[in-house]
This record gives sequence, structure tokens and C-alpha cells, in this order.
Amino acid sequence: MNDSGFGHIEISLNQVMEKKGLSKSKVAFRAEIQRTQLNNYCNGKIQRLDMAVLSRLCFALDCSLNDIIQYVPPKDLKNRLFSL
Repeated sequence: MNDSGFGHIEISLNQVMEKKGLSKSKVAFRAEIQRTQLNNYCNGKIQRLDMAVLSRLCFALDCSLNDIIQYVPPKDLKNRLFSL
């Protein structure tokens, strides 16, 4: 399903890990998740967010959900709102 008219979600795990000086291996170990799963989150290759995984990542990175996930509205938000 293409929801590009509604904006999208950006996951900024790489930036948070870099800022905190943590490797993917260290974060995966602390969060008790597979490194492959962490890579999928880092590379934006997930379709559905798993709340348990997000909780583990926030714990491992000592951060809030707002630090790693952001909603980005569509570029044409003004026109989209008026067409509804």
C-alpha cells in the first residue's frame, strides 16, 4: 500500500548509535535482538513497527522513542488537507 500522500516514518537509529558511540553489535546485544533485525530497522527495511523491539532499542540506547522515530508529513500537506 502506498501512503506517500500521508507522509512517512523515519527511523534514525544510526544517528543515535553514532552520537552515543555504540556499535550495532553492542546495541543488538543490549537489546537482546538479532543483529539482522537491528540492521532492518537501521536501513528502513521494515513494514511494521514492533513495540517490544522499540522498547528494547530505547532501553539499549538509553533514549526516548522520539529520539529514534519521527513522523515526516507529506511535502504537499497544504494541498492534501484542502482536497479532503
